[in-house]
Amino acid sequence: VHLVESGGGSVQTGGSLRLSCPYSADTAGSYCLAWFCQAPGNEREGGATIDSDGYRYYADSVKGRFTIDRDNVKNTLALQMNSLKPEDTAMYYCAAESIPRGRACPDAHEFTYWGQGTQVTVSS
Repeated sequence: VHLVESGGGSVQTGGSLRLSCPYSADTAGSYCLAWFCQAPGNEREGGATIDSDGYRYYADSVKGRFTIDRDNVKNTLALQMNSLKPEDTAMYYCAAESIPRGRACPDAHEFTYWGQGTQVTVSS
């Protein structure tokens, strides 16, 4: 499983960014895909997850502002980030974990596969 994030950058408060993460074809099946973020001095924490059936979960901090989508034809995971706030500033990571069908996506520390991260900076 090979993950490479792109799309990070610097924006002002209220701006938008779209992160992208192509994944290998063998990940399109029974994998949970996710976006996590990590600010300096903090642990990696959940932004959003999507399982192989398309069920989405969002952390309260991003609910209503971020949208996670997976395209199993183009093998790409995306995160649309709107109404960005300075507290969204962090390194954002794409992650994948194989899960049995019907099981909920796990917490960040249980994911096996990670990208190298892309920096998002939101200025006030």
